[in-house]
Amino acid sequence: MTYSVVFRERMVEKMLGPGGITAYMLSKETGVARTTLARWRDAAMQRGDVKKNSAGKPRRRRKTRSPREKIRLVMKAAGLSDEDLGAFLREEGLHEADLKRLREEVLDAAEKGLSPKKRQEMSPAEKELKQVKKELARKEKALAETAALLVLRGKLEAFLSEDEDDDTTEKKG
Repeated sequence: MTYSVVFRERMVEKMLGPGGITAYMLSKETGVARTTLARWRDAAMQRGDVKKNSAGKPRRRRKTRSPREKIRLVMKAAGLSDEDLGAFLREEGLHEADLKRLREEVLDAAEKGLSPKKRQEMSPAEKELKQVKKELARKEKALAETAALLVLRGKLEAFLSEDEDDDTTEKKG
């Protein structure tokens, strides 16, 4: 008999998830052969779908979904009534908390995609250009200050020479 991927994953989850049961007990419960269940469990462990928890017992890894898959799930769930949503979640092997997390991930990604992008890494040439521009602006500012000081110095000298001229004409007169 051929079983769907979702069904097999649920059976593996029942064996390896929290409060997991043995392949023998699950076989009695579902009618699937114990050897078939054990093979599914062992294959999941070999693929790395399962990690060990702190007690050293196998635990199933959270299924990683592509961004496209996450968007599909969130979009499909958004248009469903509460009753249909429950059936959809069971069909996809999700919990409400998983769907909530997926919604947040999709919204965060959308906001990040719409916001102006910050440049993460500049090339060496861009870094050097930025440094040169910064140095040029600093030197232009210093040059402007020096020019202003020279103008003021000239005006001061002109003022002082006029003052001396006024003093010498007053003494003569």
